[in-house]
Amino acid sequence: MFNSLSDRLQDTLDKLRGKGRLTEEDINVAMREIRMALLEADVNYRVVKDFVSSCKEKCLTSEVLDSLTPSQNVVRIVLDQLTELLGSTESKLVLAQNRTPNVIMLVGLQGSGKTTAAAKLAYLLKGQKHSPLLAACDTHRPAAADQLETLGKEIGVPVYRGDGKDAVKVASESIKAAVDGMNDIVIVDTAGRLQIDEEMMQEAVDIKNAVKPDQILMVVDAMTGQDIVNVVSTFAERVDFDGVIMSKLDGDARGGGALSVRAVTGKPIKFVSMGEKPDSLEVFHPDRMAKRILGMGDVVGIIEQAQKTADEQSIADAERMLREGFTMDDMLAQMQQIRKMGGVKKIISSLPGGERMLKQAGNIEDEAQLKRIEAIIRSMTKEERARPKIINGQRRKRIAAGSGRTVQEVNQLIKQWGEMNKMMGKMRQMTNSVGKNGKVSQRQLQAMMRQAQMPGMGGMPGMGGMGGGRGGNRKARRHR
Repeated sequence: MFNSLSDRLQDTLDKLRGKGRLTEEDINVAMREIRMALLEADVNYRVVKDFVSSCKEKCLTSEVLDSLTPSQNVVRIVLDQLTELLGSTESKLVLAQNRTPNVIMLVGLQGSGKTTAAAKLAYLLKGQKHSPLLAACDTHRPAAADQLETLGKEIGVPVYRGDGKDAVKVASESIKAAVDGMNDIVIVDTAGRLQIDEEMMQEAVDIKNAVKPDQILMVVDAMTGQDIVNVVSTFAERVDFDGVIMSKLDGDARGGGALSVRAVTGKPIKFVSMGEKPDSLEVFHPDRMAKRILGMGDVVGIIEQAQKTADEQSIADAERMLREGFTMDDMLAQMQQIRKMGGVKKIISSLPGGERMLKQAGNIEDEAQLKRIEAIIRSMTKEERARPKIINGQRRKRIAAGSGRTVQEVNQLIKQWGEMNKMMGKMRQMTNSVGKNGKVSQRQLQAMMRQAQMPGMGGMPGMGGMGGGRGGNRKARRHR
C-alpha cells in the first residue's frame, strides 16, 4: 500500500544521512520533498500542511542542527510526527464488562468491505475466547445475508438473519438470539450507503438507537483518497462512530486515506485488513506502521506472529532438534510454520530495509518455492528424511524424478539442510556449555546469536537457489 510513499521518504532521509552537518537549506529541501511525497500519496492537503510545518519547526531548532548526528534527529522527528499522525498509541476495542451481549455495529459506504470485515472481526474475537454472533442487517443488497452466512460457516460463527426485510427489527431480534445462544458479542453488519442517501443514513441512526451499540466502527476502504475527508465527516455527524477498520490495506493504492483519517476525524484506526483470509484482520499499531513506512521494519510484529503460531508440539520439536539434530521433517515443519506467519515475503518485509531487499531480489515466488521444496522432501523415504546424509547420487535422481524437479534443485536443498544442521549443531554446543546456574554469559549469547543468523538468504527455506528457476540452477552449479 505505502510502497511509493515509503520509497520517497526513505530516499529523502537517506540524502540527509549522507551529510555530516545540516543547514537550514538542507532541512527546507527535505521538507519540500516530504510534502510532495505525501501529496502524491493523496494525503489530504491540510494534513500535509500541518505535518510538514510541525516537522520543519522541530527540525530547525539549534538542538538538532548543532548536534553531532543531526540527520538521526531529523529521522526521529519525522518518525515521531508520522506516528502521531497515525494515532500515537494503539486504540483497543472497548467492551462493556457489565453488559451481555456487547454490541458492535459496522457502518460505511457501499463497497468498502463491511460484510467481509464483520466476518474477520468475528474470527478475531473468537480467537480471543469470545462467542460472537453475526447479525445480517444488510437488507438492501441482494444476497448480502447469504454472503455473511457463507463466511460465518467458514469460520464457525452463527449468523442471525431474521425476516431479511426490516433491518432495525433484525438488529433488535439478534440481541435476543445472542442471549438465547449464550453469545457474548453481537456484530451488526449494516447496509452500505451513499453519503447523499438520506433514507439509508437514517436507517443506520435507527439501528443505533434500537440496539445501543457499545462500539460503532466505520469500515473505510484504504484506496479512498482525499475524498475520505467528506466521507468520514458525514458519518461522524450522523452516527458518531468510535473508530475505524481500514480495509484493503494490502492493495496497491497510494494510501493517502489511511494517513488522513485520524487527523481529519480524531477517531482512531482500530483494525487493518491485510488480505482476503479470515485471519488477515490485525490490531493497528501506529508506531509499527510508521516504522514500516520509513523502512525500519516491524520485528515486534513478526515475533508476536511467531508466538501466536507456536504450539506445544513446535516447542517440543525445537528442544528435540537442539538435543538430537535437524532432519528433513524438521525443515518441512519449519516451512509450514513460515506459511502460518504469512510467508517468506511477509517476514522479510517486516525486517528493517526488507521492502527494498525484496525489490532488489526481484520476483520471489513465495508460495511456489515452498511447494517445490515440500514436493522434494515428500519424495524422500522416511529413512532419508531422518538421515539426509545417506542420500547418494542414485537416490537424488530418484527423488528428483518423483518430485518433478531437477537433480540440481535436490542438491541445493540438501546443501541448505547441511548449513542449517551445522547451525543447530553449534547452537547445541552453546547450550551444552551453559553453567550450572543455568545462565548464559553475554559472550555466549552473542555467539549464539551469530550462529543463529541464516547463511545469506539461501539459508531460509524457499529462498536462494531453490526459487530461481534456471538462474537458480546455474547459481547452484557455479558453487559446486
